[in-house]
Amino acid sequence: MKQIGPWSVFGIWAALCFLGVLYGFWQGYGGRAFACTVTTLGLWLLVTLMFAARGVADWLAAKFGAASGVLLGALIFLFDVVYLVGSGTFDIRRAAAIAGLVFIPIGLAVTADRAAAGSWQDFLIMIGVWVFVKFSPVHWLWPYPGGKLAYIMTVLVAVNTALACFLLVRRAKGVGYVLGWGKSWWLYIVGSFAAFAWIAIALGMAMRFIRFAPQWSKWTSFVGLSLAILVFTAWPEELLFRGLLQNFLSRASKSDLAGWWTASVLFGFSHITNMGFPNWRYVVLATIAGVFYGWTWRKTGSIFASALVHAAVDTVWHFLFKTV
Repeated sequence: MKQIGPWSVFGIWAALCFLGVLYGFWQGYGGRAFACTVTTLGLWLLVTLMFAARGVADWLAAKFGAASGVLLGALIFLFDVVYLVGSGTFDIRRAAAIAGLVFIPIGLAVTADRAAAGSWQDFLIMIGVWVFVKFSPVHWLWPYPGGKLAYIMTVLVAVNTALACFLLVRRAKGVGYVLGWGKSWWLYIVGSFAAFAWIAIALGMAMRFIRFAPQWSKWTSFVGLSLAILVFTAWPEELLFRGLLQNFLSRASKSDLAGWWTASVLFGFSHITNMGFPNWRYVVLATIAGVFYGWTWRKTGSIFASALVHAAVDTVWHFLFKTV
């Protein structure tokens, strides 16, 4: 695998931040609140991307040990305070909620000490991260600007907290949190996407879950939306369900097959509340998708590869199909 180095990742991050600032100015935002928000988002995004660069996580963990995870948690919390104070939305309850959401998982990771991957603390942290993203009052936690960035901020905090717990404190192996490319990966990615699309389109239409409804007028937003789906939906979900859950289940059960299928079923059930509860059609299709995403992760050892398949599925669904 050819993994991208820190300076290349820094360049990608700088370009994304520059585009984000330009978009904010175009939308009419400015002043101290906007500056503090951009600063906070930029730092959280930098952590998310930089940990996928070659050698960064290993260097930090080797140099500072478990303390590096605690320090990262403190940095996440500090910049949340910068956002709250700078945007004029500081509330002690908001700050306390974020402190708990960051430091309780890190504390659990510390208590696991040198336990093998798959301890009860590991799975409790994963459940907590999922519940935080799925059910937390995100618009209350990050009200500026009008709650428009609430989901993005939630995802970044969740991902960074998971990185602190598992890459720094727990020193988890085989997560595949990398930005890079390996030999023949395109075969796995294209093959997985094509096979799932063939099954999902036929089954989804048969179940009357989707119908073909291309949105040709929205294709001007294709590049931006595809990138957003990759970074803020596919990447975090692949970290949680493949890099962590499937990985740890496989190690705990000593069976790659058991970990793969169990994680796929749990991924499916995590969608049961989407578009109405209980949405069994969504569960079925998401479970099948999880099988293909998990297969891609197993073949490549990278959440970047499985995230590309995941993002391609979500993007095609958004532009070519409508949920019935």
